[in-house]
Amino acid sequence: MAKKQLVVGIDIGGTNTVFGFVDREGNILAEDRIKTAHYEKIEEYVAALYEKIMVTQLKIKDENEIIGFGIGAPMGNINKGTIEYAAGLPWKGIIPIADLFKRYTSLPVVVTNDANAAAVGEMIYGGARKMKNFVVITLGTGLGSGFVIDGKLVYGHDGFAGELGHTAIRPGPSNRECGCGRKGCLETYVSATGLKRTLLKVMADSIQPSELRKFSFDELDAELIHEAAKRGDDLAKRAFEHTGRMLGFKLADVVAHTNPEAIFLFGGLALAKELIFEPAKEFMEENLLHIYKGKVKLLPSELSTQNAAVLGASSLIWSIKEL
Repeated sequence: MAKKQLVVGIDIGGTNTVFGFVDREGNILAEDRIKTAHYEKIEEYVAALYEKIMVTQLKIKDENEIIGFGIGAPMGNINKGTIEYAAGLPWKGIIPIADLFKRYTSLPVVVTNDANAAAVGEMIYGGARKMKNFVVITLGTGLGSGFVIDGKLVYGHDGFAGELGHTAIRPGPSNRECGCGRKGCLETYVSATGLKRTLLKVMADSIQPSELRKFSFDELDAELIHEAAKRGDDLAKRAFEHTGRMLGFKLADVVAHTNPEAIFLFGGLALAKELIFEPAKEFMEENLLHIYKGKVKLLPSELSTQNAAVLGASSLIWSIKEL
């Protein structure tokens, strides 16, 4: 009996690195994680991660073989196999993550940023399986984006195309500071952290009561705001309305640039459903050029939020196997 082919999908986050063994149908046969921030030296991190992957493989009952490693990471560069100047990771500068992995394996190692991995995952496992032109927006701590045009993910000249989160929604020196060093970036308004900043502004400008006023800045998070909005808290709902409108305004530009069939929203903030989708759709349509009106679908990702990062990373290997 032939061995089952599996890809190891790896999602490198600032707190945890999650990995899983994924088959061609998108089933995760085993998974585990290590603490990213526990390792000050990248070489120690890669050694520990590879060892944990090999130990976890032993838990799979069926005969199997690994055919490659797909890695999604902040500021991952598919052209060079590097992670470059990722603010949320413990290692600074340019990290040759693929080369470090290849000290332990002769199998393919593909690296890209987490949003691009999500876009490839959506194309192979999710709602974009029959689409050639679509965009995936990841709404987490920050805002990421992956653009697929004519069936191919857009990487650009240096491998960093599609940084929608770092385009300006409100340029100018008086606007919100971003972790990238600039001001007024979209992700400072449309992200889990952006939602929190908007809520604090809404509360500061109003004397209306809110159940969220009892929380400090450090205690507040997008989940608390979401739950309050579902219970009818007016200020929480206003924060979501503003966030959705800012997103919709920028999506009208995305449509003009790429003419997609659909835009998928993925990540924790997208779980707020109509609280974010309704204002985003309304404001996108309001700002679209007339030739695009009513043609672009705004959809939730069909990837499981819990496993999407691993699936997206694994799909990098499956996609090159199909070329």
